[in-house]
Amino acid sequence: MPTETPDNVRRLLVPPSMPWRDAVARMDEEAQGILLVVDGKGALLRTITDGDLRRAVLACVSEQATLADLPGPAQPVAVREDAGIDVVRGLMEQHRILHVPVLDAGGRPVDLVHGRELASRIWLSSPHLGEEETAFVEDAFRTNWIAPLGPHVDGFERELAAHVGIGHAAAVSSGTAAIHLALILLGVQRGDTVFCSSLTFVGSCNPILYCGAQPVFIDSEPGSWNMSPAALERALEWAKRANRLPRCVILVDLYGQSADMDALLPLCERYGVPVLEDAAESLGARYKGRASGTFGRIGVYSFNGNKIITTSGGGMLVADDLALMDRARKLATQAREPAPHYEHVEMGFNYRMSNVLAGIGRGQLRVLDERVAQRRRVFERYREAFADRPQVQWMPEPAGSHSTRWLTCFMLAGGQAQRRRDQVLKSLERHSIEARPVWKPMHLQPLFRGAPYFAHDEGSDVAASLFDAGICLPSGSNLTDAQIGHVIEHLQRALSVAEEQRAPS
Repeated sequence: MPTETPDNVRRLLVPPSMPWRDAVARMDEEAQGILLVVDGKGALLRTITDGDLRRAVLACVSEQATLADLPGPAQPVAVREDAGIDVVRGLMEQHRILHVPVLDAGGRPVDLVHGRELASRIWLSSPHLGEEETAFVEDAFRTNWIAPLGPHVDGFERELAAHVGIGHAAAVSSGTAAIHLALILLGVQRGDTVFCSSLTFVGSCNPILYCGAQPVFIDSEPGSWNMSPAALERALEWAKRANRLPRCVILVDLYGQSADMDALLPLCERYGVPVLEDAAESLGARYKGRASGTFGRIGVYSFNGNKIITTSGGGMLVADDLALMDRARKLATQAREPAPHYEHVEMGFNYRMSNVLAGIGRGQLRVLDERVAQRRRVFERYREAFADRPQVQWMPEPAGSHSTRWLTCFMLAGGQAQRRRDQVLKSLERHSIEARPVWKPMHLQPLFRGAPYFAHDEGSDVAASLFDAGICLPSGSNLTDAQIGHVIEHLQRALSVAEEQRAPS
């Protein structure tokens, strides 16, 4: 089935019989710097740029001459719909052109890539820094507190703990390092079992392997995309029968939204299993009025460059248990004993955060609530723009949850979801818009092949379905209205094309 030509491209289509003087007026009217000359079947014959028309003026070409009379290349410079951004960029550089048409299988133009798009990429979630951070970093340099530890580390720990309403915090070098330390603090050892959400980033569960333990993965539930209480309950029953209860359960708060704690925590309590809450993606979210990251025995946050606030790289453990956090700090500083010399009786790690990065974090923390509000506004722009497209199903926000919408995510309803997802992503990428699939579930990763997995329901692998159909859109708090509009414009076209080419199921 041929792809319908979108309006923005259709307006640029002209016949070869058009007088070139008329083409000048059309060029001015459309203000795109290019026209697409097509034959009677709509196939592209050549492109006409404003440069071609200027050269016609300078050459005193007859006013009766048509576009077919103007000199031009034997073949138009264009790409097929499956071409990636690197191919487009390569053609622009090779031919020194600013536009590349995209053709369907019949050679008909269905899209147009502008060089200016490739020069200003729209990122999925770029760092958003302000003025507050500069003062703290300058203080670190002025006082020569550059190495790990220092007053900004202490201040960042204290201020973050107060912000989320928990007793204590320990700042470390990454969210993954925080999870590794948390597992050690909870007593995870070689041969133990640890339950973990399957739909997550690999940083949630790689530390299980660091400890020599075995992961067991738990499916998502459709109502929040987070861990399924039904799957967790079956997994705990299975572990109880095998006399091998997990040392802990890692509950992941996905894409800025807390898991269903009222359903999950009682299950863990019933079996006496502590909870490690991986809130790496959900700092600033709330569940029934309580801050995400404060529900488990230990909580973990990430300040990676793409997170809602960033220290460029860093993480934090939080807990109400001061002894746990003191031990976390010790282990993170090579487990040095309190002696005048370097004394060590156990293995430690070089995991502490630097004073400079903590200074950035202190400045970022002051605008966290504002960043949450901005990301939620981005989500609302998308939701309103696609309200008339039933195939776009947004990540749900259950009653009682206040998501940060760290990433705006949706799944494509209907058949051939993975093919349509990939087509949409490739179309956006061609216009230098970064969008991604949702996380590939851990139980489908080659690294964890053979690990036990408990699905939400018999014959219902929710995490796998979300991966097949899910898309994450640019969501940064520093996106401009124009950038959001640009994403919406191209996503509308990409969705239309994907639906048109969808074969009857």
